[in-house]
Amino acid sequence: MQKFRLLKTAYNNAFMNMAIDDAILQSKIMPTIRIYSWKPSAVSIGYFQSLTEEINLDKCKELNVDSIRRITGGGAVFHDKELTYSFIAPEDAVSKDILESYKQICGGVIKGLEKIGIKAEFAGINDIIAGGKKISGNAQTRKNNCVLQHGTILMDVDVKKMFSLLKVPNEKIRDKLIQNVKERVTSVKNILGKDIGFEELSDKIVEGFKEALNIELVEGELTKEETELAEELEKKKYKTKEWNFKR
Repeated sequence: MQKFRLLKTAYNNAFMNMAIDDAILQSKIMPTIRIYSWKPSAVSIGYFQSLTEEINLDKCKELNVDSIRRITGGGAVFHDKELTYSFIAPEDAVSKDILESYKQICGGVIKGLEKIGIKAEFAGINDIIAGGKKISGNAQTRKNNCVLQHGTILMDVDVKKMFSLLKVPNEKIRDKLIQNVKERVTSVKNILGKDIGFEELSDKIVEGFKEALNIELVEGELTKEETELAEELEKKKYKTKEWNFKR
């Protein structure tokens, strides 16, 4: 049974959240699963997207919402009432096949949701659905013979607020898009009809990863090296215009 480090880094701003993942990926201390969330809320864009084309930056500033570029691909994501996880490990810890590796890692989320009474399944390339609606989006990158996958589990969702922060090509279709997302996206609260605390959900997701991946999870902390690198990356990379506005 492979041993993974479990990091519960709670709430951080978007810049530090991205910097921590990057620091762990670069340091290669040991395979790690990190559980965390966002304070303040944030909108992240995929590596290949444009911040100015995807996000209403004035609205973000007005509502105190961070905006940032990820090192993984995919589309714009509003990080608000959610639990986020990161899986960082040597490439040989999962399948070489990208789709299969998504299934393997997402299996931990699916098993964790099952433990709070939500039946979920893997769908498409990198989504998890429950009741036919998306409850988790996931993204992956591979660098330096390591894999980084992070994903969200929606605890609740404010679609109207989300669309106030994202740019819509045609304002006339905003209401239609909001309705469309409400029909395609769900949350833990929507399914269970009640709020689940972050700590309770976190514990179940951790159990899910243990079972689905057949790993031992040992709670730990960032090393001094990782902490110093994360602080440097936050300042010199993730908070810079050069990174966030590079496209």
